Amino acid sequence: MTVIRLRPRASPPTPGWPEYLARRAEAAKDPRLARFFAAGLPTPETPIGEAPMVALDMETTGLDERRHAIVSIGVVPFTLGRIALSRRRYWVVRPSRPLSEESVTFHHITHADIARAPDLDEILGELLEALAGRLVVVHYRHIERPFLDAAVKARVGEGIMFPVIDTMSLEARIHRQSLLARFKRWIGRPPASIRLYDSRARYGLPVYSGHHALIDALATAELLQAQVARHYSPTTPVSALWS
Repeated sequence: MTVIRLRPRASPPTPGWPEYLARRAEAAKDPRLARFFAAGLPTPETPIGEAPMVALDMETTGLDERRHAIVSIGVVPFTLGRIALSRRRYWVVRPSRPLSEESVTFHHITHADIARAPDLDEILGELLEALAGRLVVVHYRHIERPFLDAAVKARVGEGIMFPVIDTMSLEARIHRQSLLARFKRWIGRPPASIRLYDSRARYGLPVYSGHHALIDALATAELLQAQVARHYSPTTPVSALWS
């Protein structure tokens, strides 16, 4: 099997994540947000092998944070060498938008499940404590980060942004640069799927049931470990991987 080793990309000068978090720590009015921002994050030069991380996944009522809401959240702390399952967290939360039949078929969380579930605001402090000081890892950054930002903004009047490592984006980058992908494009073949479970299969990772926030968070953590092992290096700076 051909192993593609990618050259780390230089970190863009913006959004300047460490400076942004420092500014938000001073300006945040909600104490939970102030503590989260004050915890900071690894510096851009930190080797990924030394960075504390946390995989984050959410199930939602749809794909548009302006019209849909969070239903469940899973977080799994990890490093390149270890996944801390004993410190995993999982919440079902009461969405601010109605469940749809289509979304229920994906995440299997029903009206009975959310009837007595807490609002996101009730568990926000616990969630932010689980994320604070760690690099957040997701598979498709256009769900978790904007949904959490919109939900927090609706509840406390100020949003939340932070850098993420997006395993889907990394997988897309890997396949854009592979000779096989270039050949497939040349002959008109569709590109390889970069969905979470298709991506995991390419690394020989086990098959898990999908669309459960905690299981998908674990699956994302394992995928990043495999991606770095095959295509990067423990010495790769985090700024080459985050978005």
